[in-house]
Amino acid sequence: MDHTELTPEMLLNAYANGVFPMAESADDPTIFWVDPEQRGIVPLDQFRLSHSLARTIRRARVTVTLNHAFEEVVTGCAARDETWINATIFDLYAKVHALGYAQSIEVWDGTELVGGAYGITLGTAFFGESMFSRKTDASKIALAYLVTHLKRTGFTLLDTQFITPHLASLGAIEIPRAQYHTLLDGALEREAEFREIVTPPSVQDVLQLRTHAS
Repeated sequence: MDHTELTPEMLLNAYANGVFPMAESADDPTIFWVDPEQRGIVPLDQFRLSHSLARTIRRARVTVTLNHAFEEVVTGCAARDETWINATIFDLYAKVHALGYAQSIEVWDGTELVGGAYGITLGTAFFGESMFSRKTDASKIALAYLVTHLKRTGFTLLDTQFITPHLASLGAIEIPRAQYHTLLDGALEREAEFREIVTPPSVQDVLQLRTHAS
């Protein structure tokens, strides 16, 4: 697709219909749309905060913020040998963020951004796009804080698009496309507010997820 045809409104409409964009590589200017037969999600009540991750969160001297460095998080997610984030996608998500529908969570070690995640929000659905880590377990910490924040603010669906061993270890599962669309339709019928209407979760808030530890 010619990137000049793609607008934030078109992107949000695609997500509302269960479809998301990808590029073959950072250097490929074209976009294609994906609606997987098997969709990855993290059931919010089944997130696995292992004892080792809980210990890391307790001991890690990091600060977690929401929407403080959106473009830096996307840059961090794209900084790998193979990425589906090209310039078109980067610019588009920045525009959607400015409209209030793209969110980020950041993990800081002092003033250094060491991890984070970003995604799209519509209704009570959070469409996770990508996450990155420059410090051991920083992306896991970001996801644990994200799940806690989503639960606190009334979200019902955390979409991971695909599933990886990393995500599976944290409770992600695959569901058929039809089941995903049913969950999505329900999530779009309700409203939730991601942006900082409350402070980011505290360490103790996140550690309450330990009831689901493996």
